[in-house]
Amino acid sequence: MTTTPQKIGFIGLGIMGSPMAGHLLAAGHTLYVHTRSQVPAELSAKGAIACADARSVAQQADIIFTMVPDTPDVEKVLFGERGVAAGLSKGKTVVDMSSISPIATQDFARRIAEGGCDYLDAPVSGGEVGAKGATLTIMVGGSEAAFERVKPLFELMGKNITLIGPAGSGQITKVANQIIVALNIEAVAEALVFAARAGADPAKVRQALMGGFAASRILEVHGERMVKRTFNPGFRIELHQKDLNLALSSARALGVSLPNTATAQELFNACAAHGGKAWDHSAMVRALETLANFEIGQAAPSA
Repeated sequence: MTTTPQKIGFIGLGIMGSPMAGHLLAAGHTLYVHTRSQVPAELSAKGAIACADARSVAQQADIIFTMVPDTPDVEKVLFGERGVAAGLSKGKTVVDMSSISPIATQDFARRIAEGGCDYLDAPVSGGEVGAKGATLTIMVGGSEAAFERVKPLFELMGKNITLIGPAGSGQITKVANQIIVALNIEAVAEALVFAARAGADPAKVRQALMGGFAASRILEVHGERMVKRTFNPGFRIELHQKDLNLALSSARALGVSLPNTATAQELFNACAAHGGKAWDHSAMVRALETLANFEIGQAAPSA
């Protein structure tokens, strides 16, 4: 896709942010970057311009993307000493693609707007695979005018791009997404543990189910991870714990009960207690295996 070259900023070059920034750079945009650790060599080699801090990025770029782990990280990047807000001038646009609190997001948007700039919250789904393949789902909150201005850049990073509503709407949608993903991981894990313990080949069970009504992206990708025991992230359990904490705390504030979300969080907590914070979230199956005293891949004991 051809877009008019622009001055773009990108802050946060981790597992997700680095390939996302790379797509913007590959499209011919001038890219100013800042990250807590060293700028990845592949971005520097392709022309990314390293900046000393977030303020410098905001001074140089017209559209500034942030992609950092949690709500406090976004607040620090935006409003801390030498943060983005200190480098903004009227008419610029800030796009936060992190997954953070919807309530905090609304406050951040208000504070950025007070300086005469636009703010979009645009969390993503699709994980490292989606980031590398530019196939992310992008859920956006903010004004339609700002969305249309940034949309050509979103299209360099993702496929399913939706303006949901006003500021915070993207984060609300992402929380809903993470509820669905967690509960689907739990369902697939239960099914495969049951099938394996009952004596069926879990790989063949998964293959059979992929052709029926139980088919899902989680069964396809994470079911395979469970069978093959490939739990390198991916998407870390500690990040999904953070997202479900947002769901549960927001639900309490709204007076909404999310009983199965709470169960999924406890299973993640159990994994973390066994040293698994950095495991891929498909490793939730390990908590269920502990409860069953049986691991997928074992031979089922004879009756």
